[in-house]
Amino acid sequence: MSDSTALSAKDLIAQYGGIALDKQNDLSAVIGDNNWTVDLSEGVISFGDQLTFPIQIMGTFSHSSETFLWGWANTQSDLPENLLQQAAQLKAYGEEHQLPLFTTGQFECAINDVHYIGLIASGMFGSSAYYVADYGSGALLVTIKSEVVDKVRTDSPQRVLTVFPQLISLFEMDHQQALASYLKAKAFDVIMKEKELSATYNGSTIVATFDELHRLASLNGQLS
Repeated sequence: MSDSTALSAKDLIAQYGGIALDKQNDLSAVIGDNNWTVDLSEGVISFGDQLTFPIQIMGTFSHSSETFLWGWANTQSDLPENLLQQAAQLKAYGEEHQLPLFTTGQFECAINDVHYIGLIASGMFGSSAYYVADYGSGALLVTIKSEVVDKVRTDSPQRVLTVFPQLISLFEMDHQQALASYLKAKAFDVIMKEKELSATYNGSTIVATFDELHRLASLNGQLS
């Protein structure tokens, strides 16, 4: 991704990245080591014989060319229109807010950028999770909506202490903004100061400090 694209999307990954990455833990707990299959005519992804979830297609990543192709730009594959609604909404959002990440049909990227898009899309649309379905020569990025995944969601404050450091190690963002958004999405009451954040939920407290550039300096929890 170009610098301008990355900067344009930083607010979105900060707003949605924490809770979206949190949800990936729920998906992993549900699907385990099951292999995946996709049925585009039915609009579903299956993991083993018992788990089948509706999907929206974001796009595909090519390992050989290291490019991402948005679903709405993939005219050769004749993808079902009803599976491209979220991708089309992201394109419209990108056009409105001048975000090339969402409006450039195909662009060079790394596989980590595919997860970046997945986190933003999952967060924006309130999905249960996203999934990168690797098929050898490339990978299909989809969002998933499933009550099965939603039901295993945990409000454990402990997860914040593991998920958030992972998030900021993977992507550039305003750490203070990202942590506040993540905690609010998990129903914490958040109090912000210049270089400090404190949050409480159901008897648990999380306190974080930041440097002058809003980078995380410390993250601690008193968990009930």
